[in-house]
Amino acid sequence: MPERNLKRLAGLDTNTISDALDFLGLPGATFGLRPLWDCPKIVGRASTVQLGPKTEAKPTVHLISPVIDAIASDDRVLVIAGGPEGISCWGDILANAATAKRIRATIIDGCSRDIEGSESIDYPVYGKGLTMISARNRIVQVDSGKPVRMAGVTVEENDYVIADRCGTVFVQQARIVQVLDLAERIAHRQDGMVAAVRAGRSVADVMHDKEFEAIAVEEAK
Repeated sequence: MPERNLKRLAGLDTNTISDALDFLGLPGATFGLRPLWDCPKIVGRASTVQLGPKTEAKPTVHLISPVIDAIASDDRVLVIAGGPEGISCWGDILANAATAKRIRATIIDGCSRDIEGSESIDYPVYGKGLTMISARNRIVQVDSGKPVRMAGVTVEENDYVIADRCGTVFVQQARIVQVLDLAERIAHRQDGMVAAVRAGRSVADVMHDKEFEAIAVEEAK
């Protein structure tokens, strides 16, 4: 079932999934988590990581590396929270390790460095921005596999993720089928609207609120 859900999700985009979440009154759409190079669209399931400030002087295992080592499936997207402003929480060595483990992408509520390294191996990285300042001796991994806050949205382990040039959307795993069903109907209706406009129908009529309200009526039936 997760594999089928991912295939369906891959046939959509963040705009349509965001619209479906709006109709259902669900959180998940974010602002500011954008591709940090010209990344392809990604879909996958969240492996969550929580970062925090380093408070002890003793050496520690590098952040995120234990999570990468533990991943054993090919549907994972690393979802990393707690990156402080201007400090990197991702780099090219981690990107190469993630690629070797068949991880699909990384989404950071924070910054990445060495972005050319990720781009050179076609590893997608989404986040808030770029920096050159290292995480070493500044931030550490404090937890994984637990709920995290990403750009104001709570994301749990195994939630669904879609990201493209418009940004990043998270979908609760318990609601994924409902969201996909509605999103596919929205996409079909919007395709019809485009066709109607191209055929000469008034865009004011095509984009009238009643046309969108009809989608909500369909969902309620």
